[in-house]
Amino acid sequence: MPKANTTADRVRALIQPIAEELGLMLWDVRFVKEGASWFLRIFIDADGGVTIEDCERLSRAVDGPLDEADPIEQSYYLEVSSPGLGRELTRPEHFIWMQGEEIAVRLYAPVDGQKELTGILEGYENGELILGCGETKRIALKEISKARLNDDRDL
Repeated sequence: MPKANTTADRVRALIQPIAEELGLMLWDVRFVKEGASWFLRIFIDADGGVTIEDCERLSRAVDGPLDEADPIEQSYYLEVSSPGLGRELTRPEHFIWMQGEEIAVRLYAPVDGQKELTGILEGYENGELILGCGETKRIALKEISKARLNDDRDL
């Protein structure tokens, strides 16, 4: 889970209303260092999918507010894209939005001898996801090292 009040959280709070105004769902915001460069990655979604035009519209719309609010001290590259196939589920709302979908979960420690589980996301409540994988399992988010939508298994 993301830590409270990180750079990504500050950016999320700033751009969330802008994305909504454009009819887009803000999926995730990540601020990461790769090599010597910093990247602000904004992932968006929309009913019917995301187009390059959607990415361009949001990029243009957030450029001014980001410069004005200046939530990031160092220079960075701004990237706006779709979360794509196999999208990571990192926030509680992701587990709510993806109910009924097949997901793949990697655990920090094995549960019943398994460290990786795949099944239907049946629900999310009180910090636990409910996964149907032969039998129904309740898994706390703090036990999950990575969860993603399993929509790329046939590729």
